[in-house]
This record gives sequence, C-alpha cells and structure tokens, in this order.
Amino acid sequence: MPCPFCNPAPEDIVTRNSLCYARYDIHPVSPGHLLIIPFRHVADYFETTYEERMALTRLIDDCREISEREHHPDGYNIGVNVGEAAGQNIMHVHIHFIPRYRGA
Repeated sequence: MPCPFCNPAPEDIVTRNSLCYARYDIHPVSPGHLLIIPFRHVADYFETTYEERMALTRLIDDCREISEREHHPDGYNIGVNVGEAAGQNIMHVHIHFIPRYRGA
C-alpha cells in the first residue's frame, strides 16, 4: 500500500517550506486539525535530520497563524506518535497540530 503522505496533491497542501508541508487531517479531532509532514519518507521522528526538525517547527508557527485567522481556537495540542505502541498508524512522521475550543 502506498504511503498516504508521500507525493501530496498540491491542492491538499495548506502551507509548506522546502522540507515539509501541512495538510488538514482527514479524520480531524477538532476543526482546523492539521498534520505537519516531512516530504522525505521517514517513519520515526528521531530519524529526521536536524534540518527537518527545524522545518517542522517552523511550520508549527505557520499553522498557528492560519488557525488563529481561520478558526480562533482557545488553545492547542501539538504532538507526535512514535511507533505503533504509541498510536502511530501511518509510518511516515507527522505532527498533529490540534486547535482546542472551550466547551468542546
């Protein structure tokens, strides 16, 4: 089965830099749930390069700007599942950027 995060469709990319991109999660836990993903196929966060980690972090900031403008959340969860035991079910690194709302 091909990786769902490799070769993203241009229309799915919300923001990007040279090493990573962000897209909306197709199974969001809240409105505005984004995934931040390196273009290079790598399964484990700890196997990303320093440059990829910095690029992922820069996109967290970009996603916050988009979220503030479009969704007006009250807070955020940001996290990475590493390995099946931790809940990772797609073996391509991705950061969950989840806006949170009071009362939801």
